[in-house]
Amino acid sequence: MAANAEHDLLIESVATTEDGDHERFTHIVLEGYTPKDGDFVALGNSVVEGMINATPVTALCGKVWVPSRDPQKYPLCPTCREVAISLGWSLPS
Repeated sequence: MAANAEHDLLIESVATTEDGDHERFTHIVLEGYTPKDGDFVALGNSVVEGMINATPVTALCGKVWVPSRDPQKYPLCPTCREVAISLGWSLPS
């Protein structure tokens, strides 16, 4: 979970892979946020829901896909990283 000054955010990284991809990346999906004085607000399909129900998710970089692979096997998408850092999020190294 990452946090900024106003909200707690729930994000999850997932690998984007499709047959024929010459580069495969792990992308960051913003699943929702929790306002300071409220309940969790979902922003779209969760990664788990996408994997179970074969429904697409959207990454910070704009990539839309159905998650199906282990994200730990691939490097982090440079565009997702840039967006997350520009939002002031801390990312694991």
